[in-house]
Amino acid sequence: MVSKFPQQRLIIVAPNGAYKSKSDHPNLPITPEEISNDVVACVNAGAGMVHLHARSEDGKHTLDIEQNYKVLSTVKKAIGDKAIIQLTTEAIGKFKPEQQMRLIRELMPEAASFALLELIPAPEFETEASVFFYWLAENNIMSQYIIYSPDQLAYYLDLRSRKLLPDMAHHILIVLGRYRKEQESHPEDISPFLPLIEQLDVRWAMCAFGKREQDCLVMAAQLGGDVRIGFENNIYKPTGGLASSNADQVKRLADQLEEEVNLSAMPASNFRRCI
Repeated sequence: MVSKFPQQRLIIVAPNGAYKSKSDHPNLPITPEEISNDVVACVNAGAGMVHLHARSEDGKHTLDIEQNYKVLSTVKKAIGDKAIIQLTTEAIGKFKPEQQMRLIRELMPEAASFALLELIPAPEFETEASVFFYWLAENNIMSQYIIYSPDQLAYYLDLRSRKLLPDMAHHILIVLGRYRKEQESHPEDISPFLPLIEQLDVRWAMCAFGKREQDCLVMAAQLGGDVRIGFENNIYKPTGGLASSNADQVKRLADQLEEEVNLSAMPASNFRRCI
């Protein structure tokens, strides 16, 4: 659903993710200062939201409060309100729902992302998660529910119909390619989601693993979705070879949206008015 600003799409950048290291790409940002410098360049290139993964001293993804505070505060000092700063709660098969929720309750960022089935791994978790998601809405923290399959999107719609999720202050992120061989997504992977996307009454976005990331994102934007790009999902240029930086990936996508489908990058201020 795109109502306000129909010719704009939010570009979200995911600079590092939970798993990649400098051995994957020498310019992958790891420290708070590296992440902050990367984010500044990405915002200048057109990103309106940044998706942050904090790393521990040994470079591993962490939900440690202090490490996340360092990243959050360093980025906030660098960009102010020029972009929406979103903390991830990704579990990586290690962190429990209570640890994920505690991170956000403690730091209260402007936005946070949650893989829906990590917070609700079984029906008995629905009530506690529902209380948390309503708390987020009441505290004006933008929730982004991460969806990996059409079944999960149908489950989201079911939760909404049962009033277990609030109607306000949230966003959907659909992930393509996570379970494909070698995590290589293709634009046709969008098709199974379309009947469910048509039922959405909130903004949605898409990210895509693999070298056809940008093709998938352009198609999603044409269908009305916002887009997420960055080294978390793909470190290669569309033409092959390593991309030089996250900022170059953001600029390349922004230019393609402008030139090919007449869509411009949405400023964070406009997105805040839409959510």
